[in-house]
Amino acid sequence: MTDTTQRIFVSYAGPDRAWAEWAGWQLQQAGHQVELDRWHWRTGDDFVQKMDLALDRADTVVALFSRHYFAPKRWTREEWSATVALRGRLVPVAIELLVDDDIPALLAGMLRTDVHGLDETAATAALLEAVHGPVAPTGPVAFPGAASADTTTEPDTQRPRLPSSVGLPEVWNVRRRNPDFAGREAVMGQLRTGLLSGHQAVVQALHGMGGIGKTQIALEYAHRFASQYDLVWWVDAEQADQLPVRYTELADRLGIAKSDAGSEPNARALLQHLRTRHRWLLILDNAEHPDQIEPWLPEGPGHVLITSRNPDWHGIAHQSDLDVFTRTDSLAYLKSRIAGMTTEHADLLAQDLGDLPLALAQAAGVLRSGVTLDRYRQLLTTDTARLLQESDVRDYPAPLAATVNIAVTRLVDDGHSDATALLRLGAFLGPEPIPTAWLETARPRLATILGDPDDSMWLRNALQPLGRFGLARTDFDAFQIHRLTQAILRTQTSPDLVAAIRDDVTAVLAAVDPGDPQSPADWPAWASLAVHLTAPHVTTAITNRPALRPTLSKAAHFLICSGLPRAAHDLSAVLHQVWSTDVGPDHPDTLTCAQFLGHATVGLGDYAKGHLIIEDTLVRRRRVLGEDHPNTLHSANDASTTLSYLGEHAEARRRQEDVLARRGRVLGEDHPDTLTSANNLASTLNDLGEHAEARRMQEDVLARRGRVLGEEHPDTLSSASNLASTLNDLGEHAEARRMHEDVHARLGRVLGEEHPDTLTSAGNLASTLHALRKYPEAARLLKDVRASYVRLFGAEHPKTERATRNLAASLTAMGRTHEAQQLTGRKSNKGKRRFGRKRR
Repeated sequence: MTDTTQRIFVSYAGPDRAWAEWAGWQLQQAGHQVELDRWHWRTGDDFVQKMDLALDRADTVVALFSRHYFAPKRWTREEWSATVALRGRLVPVAIELLVDDDIPALLAGMLRTDVHGLDETAATAALLEAVHGPVAPTGPVAFPGAASADTTTEPDTQRPRLPSSVGLPEVWNVRRRNPDFAGREAVMGQLRTGLLSGHQAVVQALHGMGGIGKTQIALEYAHRFASQYDLVWWVDAEQADQLPVRYTELADRLGIAKSDAGSEPNARALLQHLRTRHRWLLILDNAEHPDQIEPWLPEGPGHVLITSRNPDWHGIAHQSDLDVFTRTDSLAYLKSRIAGMTTEHADLLAQDLGDLPLALAQAAGVLRSGVTLDRYRQLLTTDTARLLQESDVRDYPAPLAATVNIAVTRLVDDGHSDATALLRLGAFLGPEPIPTAWLETARPRLATILGDPDDSMWLRNALQPLGRFGLARTDFDAFQIHRLTQAILRTQTSPDLVAAIRDDVTAVLAAVDPGDPQSPADWPAWASLAVHLTAPHVTTAITNRPALRPTLSKAAHFLICSGLPRAAHDLSAVLHQVWSTDVGPDHPDTLTCAQFLGHATVGLGDYAKGHLIIEDTLVRRRRVLGEDHPNTLHSANDASTTLSYLGEHAEARRRQEDVLARRGRVLGEDHPDTLTSANNLASTLNDLGEHAEARRMQEDVLARRGRVLGEEHPDTLSSASNLASTLNDLGEHAEARRMHEDVHARLGRVLGEEHPDTLTSAGNLASTLHALRKYPEAARLLKDVRASYVRLFGAEHPKTERATRNLAASLTAMGRTHEAQQLTGRKSNKGKRRFGRKRR
């Protein structure tokens, strides 16, 4: 690295990538070390971390100013603000005409270099002068009105060309740009990188379901990078046998077609011509048959972009599997199209529509016509097919319902009966991935799939057409149907067939055995099943199926154990209502469901209501099962625990001692349920101030749980956390801190950083840090805990409120009284309030 060489980071907005490539290439040619995200960062890299490192390394940040660059919520703000704040060298280069109102006040006064409207030679000189500093001319100065030509003769298509602010390639047949195109910056970047990956013809296939925006991305790519090509030609490739005709039209435009030759010879002549021509882009839109397209793919130093529903382009093209919008893109799109739409409302609508671009566009059109959001969401549930048939979206050839119907009709007409049956079965499951192993297991009991149940290839043969027609996303072990495609299919299925399909859905779900709902090792399998069981149309259809009652109860238990009380509450509430009617409120299945409903209600922070549900369940179980039945004792344990949450520690102690004695007698002293009762009693003793006795019991329970359940079991870690809190109360703060840090790390590994038990552990650690007067450390930890609680449970949940009070106490101890008051909404007691702990 010489004295004049600089390390340069190019900061730009996604839509300006062509400018960034040009600037980066010119700076590299001038001998500088350039870092450009799309050249040097890989898919999967931590973007924020990479950006921070790049800014730290850079001597200079070249910022490409445009209206896109200063758009709200772009990462470019972090880039230029970090450079200014750290007094790094920021070199502003304007690539379009800007006025001061377009530029933030912090940057408006900086001298900037304008390159928009210049030819390439002048723009290159201006860019390098901006980086190097001005140099006085040593010879005659050119007349300002003269336009210098791009004198380079280099044919290499990898060399970025100066993006032009006016005009299009001379050979061009692409329709007008969509002014409402939004989002997809990551996809656009990956697409550009893929097309630049080689010197010979690069073929990139962009595939995905109908309505996902493949054509719109291809259209935006053509316009955004038009300056990098001399020829851009759009071909409707749905009918592969018409490709020679479409190619002949291009050959005629280029002047190489022979009027007395047929379309195929002219098409061959075009392919030969493209072998030696540089900077061309051919877009084959809606190509569905790879084997028929392959013979007509050109070779040479150009690019081919294919859009297709069919995912099977292996060996023909580099593939990009296009998914629905990210939620961020959905929110940005809806808020830009519908005036006054809040983020909350946009999020609800995006969730309902599964972030599908065509559905979002249709919804925006309907809502702008005067239909209220509430009415639209209601219609989306009650009349999906009709609602999605209405569309005035110019950028899509057909509304979503018609798009789905056309694909299904083709599926049927081509004789794919098993694929059609599998599609309809999948429509009555949830919108999340459906593991193929479920179907393999349940296949002998599926009545609606009529093929040979012993055919080992039936599933592969049924799934391939669904992928080819864009009706499902297929993977090696699962397939997925978009929620709106499912809804359209369900509304178009006859009542008789619906009944048969629901029988098959029951058979599939009953055949799944995810394991122990309390074991974190089995939670991924339970999560895969629970998303289907809790889909509203699935829950409604299966709650009265006796074969699924055990599975549904275990699913509610899993949701509670894995820290999802809202989902657990919603599921168990529906089950309890239906089962109370079907088999009676005192049926064992109904009572099990009531037990989980009480658990979930407590988990949501409504301790009083949860206690009422649990007490009612206890009374019924005593009457039906007897005082000493394990299920009755389970309810008695839960009732005593909720009393402790309600502050009735003396009564809680009395009940817990009774339950502990009964469980020891019925189940044994080392049974996990007995140890749970001992753990709860010890916590209550500590709340009552009997710290020494609590410590003795907790040490005993911790040793027993470690022996019976294992050192990494969540219950063992709960005992360790409670013991550490008691040590803190006894003044043994250093040992308490050591134990809390160990428990918190273990819970993060076993349960995840956002699990409520992990957050409880973090709060307990903060309590000890506060006692050690490590106020900044306690505050940092509590700030994160509080943010997680707000995200998971809301600001009014008791856990959130406790974390808020504790954070305020640490802030007050640090002298940051004003911040503490803002948090709590009242004057701080300056440390007089006891720092609250969190228990399990």
